[in-house]
Amino acid sequence: MAVTLADVAAHAKVSSATVSRVLSGNYPVSEATRARVLRAVNELDYVVNGPASALAAATSDLVGILVNDIADPFFGIIAGAVQSEIAGLPGGGGKLAVVCNTGGSPERELTYLTLLQRQRAAAVVVTGGAAEGAGHAAAVAAKLGRLTAAGTRVVLCGRPPLPHSGDGEPAVTTLAFDNRGGAQRLTEHLLALGHRRIGYVTGPPDRTTTRHRLEGHRAALAAAGLTEGSERLTVHGSFDRASGYDATLELLRREPGLTAVVAANDTIALGAFAALRDRGLRIPEDVSVAGFDDLPFSADAVPALTTVRLPLQDAGARAGRLAMDRETAPPGGVATIRAELMVRASTAPPR
Repeated sequence: MAVTLADVAAHAKVSSATVSRVLSGNYPVSEATRARVLRAVNELDYVVNGPASALAAATSDLVGILVNDIADPFFGIIAGAVQSEIAGLPGGGGKLAVVCNTGGSPERELTYLTLLQRQRAAAVVVTGGAAEGAGHAAAVAAKLGRLTAAGTRVVLCGRPPLPHSGDGEPAVTTLAFDNRGGAQRLTEHLLALGHRRIGYVTGPPDRTTTRHRLEGHRAALAAAGLTEGSERLTVHGSFDRASGYDATLELLRREPGLTAVVAANDTIALGAFAALRDRGLRIPEDVSVAGFDDLPFSADAVPALTTVRLPLQDAGARAGRLAMDRETAPPGGVATIRAELMVRASTAPPR
């Protein structure tokens, strides 16, 4: 049963007129009352009603794109490709893309999904890894379920698929990156070169991307019989250059004989480059460095960065077409996008 304005008023312990004033924004309401009403709206997933034709005309051109960090080229490339696909449809049928920057906050992600539901967005594209935790996963699945039930097309790009009940085709389409496989092939490359003391710099432990790439790295180590000490040679941080710099110094402190550093993304790898140079170490003569994603600067780094290429532009464009219903969804609603190893000058056999 649909939640009514009266339900929100009862939940917030205010009058229906007060709820209307808060939602319209045209009347003065105390900040405490406003916060209470908006909290009730969010908790009940209330969607503002209105004349159907006017509502459709006002919101049918809206597409939401959720990113963790718009300043990160990983997300910028995907979001730009999605926007290009939805903005220039033939016959003037383009859509308005709204990029929602969550900052990696699970709470903000849920808030944006609620706001897009209220605006009756035509489509929503959610990019990048998900926050770990059964509670958040269930909350996101519920939000996306309400969006699809209302007719919004939902595409996950670079994100693991939602749990599927098995009843018919899933309503959400997923383009998942092969993070485990790519990370495993990258570490196998270093092992084949002869490296045995390999440090790993990764992102926050509560992100699916962090876990999947770390699992691939450790699978390669396990196959080579090198699991001992892998925890000691793993440092978590943020997916940024500063974290890569600090984590690499920490790895050198833990293991002065380190011969290789694997970074969970290319931006972290740049920080590793700087840390090694500041310690007077040469790349790759003294320490090899490898990254992940193959961002545009990777081939131009000095030395050029060995990394794992994800086709971010193509994946974003495909997500845009799926969001606009201009491409058939993959079988089962899920497509896994393969990662490609790019061997460049930053890796070499250890001395």
